Amino acid sequence: MGIFKTKKNKRYSYTPRFYKSERSPFEIKHKFDDHRVTIEKTNLKGKFTNAINDFKTNPNSIANKRVFIIILILIFVFLWIIDFDLSIFF
Repeated sequence: MGIFKTKKNKRYSYTPRFYKSERSPFEIKHKFDDHRVTIEKTNLKGKFTNAINDFKTNPNSIANKRVFIIILILIFVFLWIIDFDLSIFF
């Protein structure tokens, strides 16, 4: 009776008729994978160092400054909401 057996998926050898490319049409790949350096390492330290290096060598430094300012503003808003005493910073 196969109570504990699961049904296996069927495999088909389908090839698209009008697809003209070197790569497989069924390959799932993100469109920005060619430009990223942070997806290579598997450990957390390697990912963090790659992200910092990518942040430092980014040619669009105005966007980096904008992101940093937005993060600082959000941190101060969060501290204001939880009624943290900001006078210790001044």
